[in-house]
Amino acid sequence: MEITARALNRATLARQLLLERADVPVEDAVRRVVALQAQQPASPYVALWNRVAGFEATQLDALYAQFRVVKSTLMRITLHAVHADDYRDFRAAVEPTVRGARLRDRRFKGSGLTEADAARLLPELLALAQRPCGAAELGEWLAERAAVEAELARPAWRMLRQWAPLWHAPVEEAPWGFTSDSRQGFVAARGELPRLDDAEAVEAGLAELLRRYLEGFGPASVADMAQFGLVQKGRVRAALGRVEGLAELTGPGGVALYDVPGGVLPDEDVPAPPRLMAMWDSVLLAYADRGRVIPPEYRKHVTRVNGDVLPTVLVDGYVAGVWRVVDGGAVEVGAFRPLPAAVWEALEEEARGIGAWLGARDAGAYRRYDHWWVKGLPVEESRVVAGA
Repeated sequence: MEITARALNRATLARQLLLERADVPVEDAVRRVVALQAQQPASPYVALWNRVAGFEATQLDALYAQFRVVKSTLMRITLHAVHADDYRDFRAAVEPTVRGARLRDRRFKGSGLTEADAARLLPELLALAQRPCGAAELGEWLAERAAVEAELARPAWRMLRQWAPLWHAPVEEAPWGFTSDSRQGFVAARGELPRLDDAEAVEAGLAELLRRYLEGFGPASVADMAQFGLVQKGRVRAALGRVEGLAELTGPGGVALYDVPGGVLPDEDVPAPPRLMAMWDSVLLAYADRGRVIPPEYRKHVTRVNGDVLPTVLVDGYVAGVWRVVDGGAVEVGAFRPLPAAVWEALEEEARGIGAWLGARDAGAYRRYDHWWVKGLPVEESRVVAGA
């Protein structure tokens, strides 16, 4: 079966709940979209606002507090919010990548610590973190326990905590559940821990991650799957052999694509409503071929030189601009190309919704990234489309 580029776009939008907001429990939505990139604390909330009918921020607050949705270093060595039931397999899947990037990093090795030291210290670390512990407290523990100078222990601790099966502990007074300052705490992952020292468990975890990825982002190529997890293509090919019933399709340019049985494949002409997407939204980053959602000519506009991925505007399923909240809680949209009047009207409706929703909690969630607007973005038209 052959599939067009536009049909792939529609498949992504459907599986990511972006063709229409889904009337489903938030916990179910998190599983359906697989993982929400979460290094910016507000982004999982904004992502779910775009996907779930009637979404309220307090719903995700409650799931974080109950550790039903958890935040940890996972795919692409980046913070993600995932369902707690998925954590074990997802973390095992990316173990070789996270281990190499963190325990072999000069910031860890420069302290004099080794991978063997990390394995020796891990049980004690997890025992300490049975209750939420602050970053400073655990950093001091590492310095004392491993007899490492404080200046070397701080960067080594950052590496160790990203490798260890730790979850970020919610911060009750933070507007979006977590913070990057000294109040941020960590807690040992609950339930059955991922087997980081078991090669079979690691490969079984990768097979499960790929199956879930195809459910939420497929059809996709080996390169796409490798990009999503930041794992080697050889590992992906081997793990696909463990996933039963995969369908094979031919994508644009003859690229081999894989999909789960019964994966949703909407008609390529199904309408896609405008959306105001979160920073680092997963649909922008889940593929080697990001042209599925980002036209190539716009990629550098929205993915900045330091890796910031700006809040984007989707029009007809593709990135067409960026957005931000300005003074008074109004929403400004910068379009990279001329947009029809009907699209601007639809964007105004979206902007009214998200402006009021953000303003009820923290309208300045993305304010620190406004410098990209000040430095200049190649927008053809900029409109303040709605006030709070």
